[in-house]
Amino acid sequence: MTNLILRSTTPADVPTLFQLIKGLAEYEKLTHAVTGNIVDLESHLFGDRIYAEAILAELDGKAVGFALFFPNYSTFLTKPGIYLEDIFVLPEYRHQGIGKSLLIHVAKLAVERDCGRLEWSVLDWNAPAIGFYQRMGADVLPDWRICRVTGENLAKLATEN
Repeated sequence: MTNLILRSTTPADVPTLFQLIKGLAEYEKLTHAVTGNIVDLESHLFGDRIYAEAILAELDGKAVGFALFFPNYSTFLTKPGIYLEDIFVLPEYRHQGIGKSLLIHVAKLAVERDCGRLEWSVLDWNAPAIGFYQRMGADVLPDWRICRVTGENLAKLATEN
């Protein structure tokens, strides 16, 4: 696809990226979970302390998808890794190789950065995504479950003695 451009986001892209994030939430039926905002997103991508990076996929000048990721670390490999928080392509632009191109782009970054692994999560009901990831060579790990502490429980845990 010669008219597809993958590029790192800039501060000017943050409103567009946030709209795509809301599109992802809508697709996953999680719009109620989007409590963040553009200001914080920009700060986390481009502020004094960078928490994440994002790649935009543009087709004919229109942003149609993104990948957002951040570093992690493997104690067993003693190597850094990349955790792919989200990869999303607008529904009307799927099945054109855009998601594949985004995943390959992030994989190339992982190799360039001498990472030991590239990881992400997928919702168990999302059979199309699971199939796509498996076709791309990913193992869906059956033995691992995500643990998460948020909100009041996070504050409570942080004050435990």
